[in-house]
Amino acid sequence: MKTPYELGNGNQTTTWAECIAFYERLASEHPGVLRFETAGETDIGEPLHVGVISADGVFDRQAIQAAGRTVFFLDNGIHPGEPEGIDATMMLVRDLCEDPQRLDALGSTVLVFVPIYNVDGALKRNDTSRVNQEGPEAFGFRGNARHLDLNRDFVKCDSRNARSFNQLFSAWDPDVFVDTHTSNGADYQHVMTLIATQPDKLGGPLGAFLRERMLPHLYEEMTARGFPMCPYINTRKEIPDDGIEDFLDTPRFSTGYAALHHVIGFMPETHMLKPFGERLASMRHLVEAALAFTVAHGQEIRGLKAETRAADRKRRTFPVQWRLDETRHRTFRLKGFEARWEPSRLGTYQRLRYDRSAPFEKAIAWFDRFVPAAEIGAPAAYVIPQAWREVVERLRLNGVHVKTVAEAKTLEVEAYRVLRYHPRSHPFEGRHLHDELELATERLRYEARAGDFLVPVDQDRARYVIETLEPIAHDSFFRWGFFDAVLHRKERFSDYVFEDVAEELLETEPGLRERFEAWKRENPALLDSSEHVLGFLYENCRRYAEPEWMRVPVFRLPRA
Repeated sequence: MKTPYELGNGNQTTTWAECIAFYERLASEHPGVLRFETAGETDIGEPLHVGVISADGVFDRQAIQAAGRTVFFLDNGIHPGEPEGIDATMMLVRDLCEDPQRLDALGSTVLVFVPIYNVDGALKRNDTSRVNQEGPEAFGFRGNARHLDLNRDFVKCDSRNARSFNQLFSAWDPDVFVDTHTSNGADYQHVMTLIATQPDKLGGPLGAFLRERMLPHLYEEMTARGFPMCPYINTRKEIPDDGIEDFLDTPRFSTGYAALHHVIGFMPETHMLKPFGERLASMRHLVEAALAFTVAHGQEIRGLKAETRAADRKRRTFPVQWRLDETRHRTFRLKGFEARWEPSRLGTYQRLRYDRSAPFEKAIAWFDRFVPAAEIGAPAAYVIPQAWREVVERLRLNGVHVKTVAEAKTLEVEAYRVLRYHPRSHPFEGRHLHDELELATERLRYEARAGDFLVPVDQDRARYVIETLEPIAHDSFFRWGFFDAVLHRKERFSDYVFEDVAEELLETEPGLRERFEAWKRENPALLDSSEHVLGFLYENCRRYAEPEWMRVPVFRLPRA
């Protein structure tokens, strides 16, 4: 069987319908090698598909996991305008089905693949949305049916696609994950660049293995295959010559999401300005190199994953924010092009041009280390009132063990009070992300009701629990606006009535006058505004307090 790419002119990618029909036919002809089925819904109403390749014909997930077999998970078409991985995977799967020698080389490793994740975008076929990309002739669109970038949706799961993917990924619990892409950015000679799960953030012996063993092998192997690879060109200034730094893949991104599950992840990014055929070839080589390494070292990877996961179950503190370590860097020999600045013919600025007649190879600084910027002490468990079911739904999609409170009880808990927050001024992926956040911790008694939820930290998904429920984490549910309702009071006052009440409160409530006098000293320009003066007193008095206002409705059950 030939793929649509192979039947074309070398600059064409498959359509979604052609892709699905190809796999359905392949599965029908090779039922002992490939199982191809639906795995959930997407926002456009078409199903999400998944394929499983197994050399011995065992496709049952539970049987595979019970046998301790290695799982390699390959995701394509999250951005359908970047389709190399879609076509490369079709050829790889076809060869595994038709070539017994290739299939035997897979051993006990199981290949799980999503042929096209963003089905919606793949159906928005066009030839214009990838402004700076060389081919193919037509391709899909980045946004899905809700105009969401699915590579920002892994935690918030606003799309059906992401909810289906979360459930599929956590159920298979893979050992290595590859999510195929095409890069934007600078110009250079390399066809393939690579984003890996940031090793420091992945942490433990698994992170060390990724940095010291797997990544060096992939770089060496890609050179041997004729596609010398470079790190993703995330420039520190304007051009690569000034140095590059690792991309901080927070959990909204595929590889950052994988890290929450203790999974080594890769985002190979082919270079947009290379011909489509070269990009596709390099993608296939990268996927095959990563798969071969996983086959050879699968049991070691599984052991390190289990070791790292077990340590996280028992650890007392977790890093929840990361920053670049500016004190350490190494060098990388970049094959680039000289950068030139020249007057723009459109405006009065200097425009950048890369001179392809002036190639170079030279060492550049590569900052590839991150250190924790914030850490939290882990509680024994989190308590979530049943009203916040959207959060619990996402926890369960990711295999988190969630208990239900059987009967009403009083719990001594820690709660976060929001002192200050600042959302982005413009929507980001359908929400107003809270970039700035300041909290205080308070102890209180929470009257848990039957049906509320208890989420223990001592479980395999501990890291997912911590990094979504702790508000200050990079991509927490709080930052994504799941609890925004508590940031607004539900009652207010009439100033002509409350003026007299406020005077009485100042006389009777301990500490209120002192706080008011301090506020006046700090805000003299606001004293001519009854709204601000009375508002301060109303919001700071005890008599009219709304306990839930500015209190994060996720409570921490302290360790014994």
